Amino acid sequence: MLLATGLYRASHLIGGLAAAVAGGTGLLLFGAALASSAALYLPAYRRGRLDRAALWADVVSAGCLVPFLALATHSAPVAQPGTWVMLLGSSACAAASAGLAGREAVGAVGLVVAVHTACCLRTGELRPLGGHLVSLLSSALMAYVLWRYLHRQGVLLDEARERAVRAEAARARRAERIAQHRALHDTVLATLTAVAQQRVDPTRAEFRERCAREASYLRRLIQRADEEDGPEGPDGEVAAGAALEQAVTAAEGIGLTIHARYHGLPTLPGPVARSLAAAVTEALNNVRHHAGTSTAHLTATGRGHGIAVTVVDDGRGFDPALRPADGTGLRRSIHARMAEIGGTAAVDSAPGEGTLVELRWPE
Repeated sequence: MLLATGLYRASHLIGGLAAAVAGGTGLLLFGAALASSAALYLPAYRRGRLDRAALWADVVSAGCLVPFLALATHSAPVAQPGTWVMLLGSSACAAASAGLAGREAVGAVGLVVAVHTACCLRTGELRPLGGHLVSLLSSALMAYVLWRYLHRQGVLLDEARERAVRAEAARARRAERIAQHRALHDTVLATLTAVAQQRVDPTRAEFRERCAREASYLRRLIQRADEEDGPEGPDGEVAAGAALEQAVTAAEGIGLTIHARYHGLPTLPGPVARSLAAAVTEALNNVRHHAGTSTAHLTATGRGHGIAVTVVDDGRGFDPALRPADGTGLRRSIHARMAEIGGTAAVDSAPGEGTLVELRWPE
């Protein structure tokens, strides 16, 4: 509507160029119309909307004052059909219909109609009056109809987009449920079937570790279902629980038993979720390869729109002061990743006392 009414006004200003070239009062009238148009449309294009106060100022100046001054100074014809000072009223009515609501728009158009009618009556020439009124009212009506049409199409487009987003979210949930069902079939159900058919020795340490991992997976699955009952995040965001679960599943694939707890997790921007999951993966890899233990504890807690994650083990630990400066595990894979997304990483460890890795986003 900004473009349509702006071009409509420009077409009327072109008609005033001849008056501007002639100089004198005609130049002043053209300058007033041009200034009013610039004050209305230049800020509107920056803001993306027509300002209410600027619309009223344009109605008064371009729609009413310019034709009145033209009549008073005899600097431009008023009673002739298609004269530019009267056509300005048509573009003023169109802008008012597009930018003002309800009674305000009717009042603005009525003011312009009254002034133009008075100008024509003052000249004593009534023949052009009908054409002027038709131009004013038809411009206002067409602008209103076009605005309503565009508004309706925008609403329909938003509704269609919302339905598409909901459908995509539903497909994603179905795909996740299928993946969960397959994972349960390959893990928990397979273990229970093996026990029921007495194909394994339930007292073996390896079997107990497998049962512990699968019990932890079931607890995380329940927690994630509870967390995901809330509203979905906006486009481009990822559920923090889903990102962390990928890191936990990858670590369990190399034989680590993880006891995970999730509390009030938010949705995160995609790059943040991926970097956080990668940092957690590296922390869990360090537990498996360096801590001398096969068990780790992961706790993730929401902090408003942020998140805090801790990875703790009761392994052999180490002295951070003696850690090689060129080591890539902590410095590049954890600290650097968190710094890149505006987060922090802290490591607390001592020989024989295990290790704690704390990740926070934002800082």
